[in-house]
Amino acid sequence: MGNNALYDRTIAFAGICQAVALVQQIAKNGECNTDAFKIALNAIMSTSPNSTLSVYGSETDLKIGLECLVRGIDRSPRGSEVARYIISLIAIERKLRNSSNAMRQLSERISILERQLDHFELLHEQMIGNLASVYLDVISPISPRIQVMGTPSVLQHKLNQHKVRALLLSGSRSTVLWRQVGGKRRHLIFGRRKMIQQAKILLDRM
Repeated sequence: MGNNALYDRTIAFAGICQAVALVQQIAKNGECNTDAFKIALNAIMSTSPNSTLSVYGSETDLKIGLECLVRGIDRSPRGSEVARYIISLIAIERKLRNSSNAMRQLSERISILERQLDHFELLHEQMIGNLASVYLDVISPISPRIQVMGTPSVLQHKLNQHKVRALLLSGSRSTVLWRQVGGKRRHLIFGRRKMIQQAKILLDRM
């Protein structure tokens, strides 16, 4: 396995971690890092990228995800929560891969969203709601429900619910990408140290 494969897998996995870290921020506090949120939503729209990194922008754009990857799936309750979300997203990717119908629907719905960007900013409430509805209509029916942990009063807000679902859609996008660049479940157990080392190198460069 070349270093490039490890680099691409680490970048895509940081994309998954970033979506999960932002889900945690919104679910608990009702707000998250706006730049990172925009990068996560942009990744959904990046359907024919030139490279793994171009899905997100630059290495710095994945800082939150890389930090989450390094802190990792540790023994703390927050760490086990990150692990649970990631395992759920990997299960979604498998379901998507086995359903050509869901993949087709997903692709059609994202094309519609791309056209809507002519009328709305990506972070407009309408767009966030539209992204959330893609998750609800296409992914929810084929996957086990992801239990989002957070502050109940925060999670009652419609916009926060939409943001969480849009981020879970982004996490699913990154999981598909991770699989495309050779990511496998066994890498989470046996290859995690290598990914963490790679993530640390990237963070040190910032």
